[in-house]
Amino acid sequence: MDDKKYVNAQITDKLDESSLPVLDGTLGPAAVDIQTLYSRHGLLAYDPGFRSTASCKSSITFVDGDKGVLLYRGYPIEELAEHSDFVEVAYLLMHGELPTPAQRHEFDAAIGMHNLLHEQIMTFFRGFRRDAHPMAVMVGVVGALSAFYHDVMDIRNPEDRLRAAIRLIAKMPMIAAASFTYSAGRPQRYPNNKYDYSSNLLQMMFGAPNQEYAVDPVLARALDCILILHADHEQNASTSTVRLAASSGANPFACIAAGIASLWGPAHGGANEAVLKMLMEIGSVENIPKAIARAKDKNDSFRLMGFGHRIYKNFDPRSRVIQQQAKNVLTHLGKNDPLLDIAMRLEEIALKDEYFIERKLYPNVDFYSGILLRAMGFPMNMFTAVFAVARTAGWVSHWLELQHESHGIDRPRQLYVGSTLRHYPGERQPKLVRK
Repeated sequence: MDDKKYVNAQITDKLDESSLPVLDGTLGPAAVDIQTLYSRHGLLAYDPGFRSTASCKSSITFVDGDKGVLLYRGYPIEELAEHSDFVEVAYLLMHGELPTPAQRHEFDAAIGMHNLLHEQIMTFFRGFRRDAHPMAVMVGVVGALSAFYHDVMDIRNPEDRLRAAIRLIAKMPMIAAASFTYSAGRPQRYPNNKYDYSSNLLQMMFGAPNQEYAVDPVLARALDCILILHADHEQNASTSTVRLAASSGANPFACIAAGIASLWGPAHGGANEAVLKMLMEIGSVENIPKAIARAKDKNDSFRLMGFGHRIYKNFDPRSRVIQQQAKNVLTHLGKNDPLLDIAMRLEEIALKDEYFIERKLYPNVDFYSGILLRAMGFPMNMFTAVFAVARTAGWVSHWLELQHESHGIDRPRQLYVGSTLRHYPGERQPKLVRK
């Protein structure tokens, strides 16, 4: 026997004991390798929601929910939010290391080369209703990119894969901005390479083609911070969707479109929109005790959105950064948003309440991000679209990483609980009626 660690698993319907290898990562819990569980013992692992399942090996992002830690390629998210910018973080996620000055220059140039949309794609927007949700539009338009780049790309070629990943990161701001300007009946501005990534998104969203757009550096920095914080988050629903689609060898644009569709859900990317609606429903600081009482009532459908996280059982490390950015932007703009007052007071009261303490319900990144985006002028239905722009960097990084795996197409199994074998009753056979 080699020097691997093993856990002994008693197989109750077999006569012998079996040993399963334990795989160690660089951080976090080890994983029991159950790949032979079915082939050797005819058993499946049952894990609804994949709460205890490592679906892959990945070196991109590490989350420790108990300690409130989020690392991108080993770098703490707080340090990246303070010192880095989104494009540098995107490079880090894709390549594993921060870029040298020369690599950064080359990466910036590549994004500038690919940030325009084909003019024929711009006509697609007119096929949607004006009141279509931007995420619905983004799913369709990003998926349609497959028709423009499928035949000129070989996913077995590393250079083609990298070019596809850069195209997606580069084009997503224009797709998101066009989703908004089309619904508002405004002409679309094009990317301008004199602006940085976040400034470009702002000028395409809020600028007019017949006017020079002056970028507010405070807002640009706040948006860059939002993009960094949302760039990746391990094997969440949308990232897992991208990897599952990619395992079939699907076109990368189709894979990312699938990720956008998954992100759209209110339990995932749409959570910040739900938080804002909840704060509006509470209405004032005076109504907070009543809202908390309703949240504790099992018979009341009201829920405090933005508290708790599937992974974090401590503070979400992104929430403090977002809260500070929200304060900075509101102070800079001279705004007094009552929703921020409600949010801060709600957090203060909830964190002293035994109900929330016992359940480890701490504010997550969605609790303040909606307030910040609203202060910057983004309409509520664009919140998740901005999230999609950010998460594209993580999605393409996982797509690139998956290309080096050799296990083939992902194929989850199921615990079948339906009817056993039965036969169609002979007396119910349809009779031919001749006329």
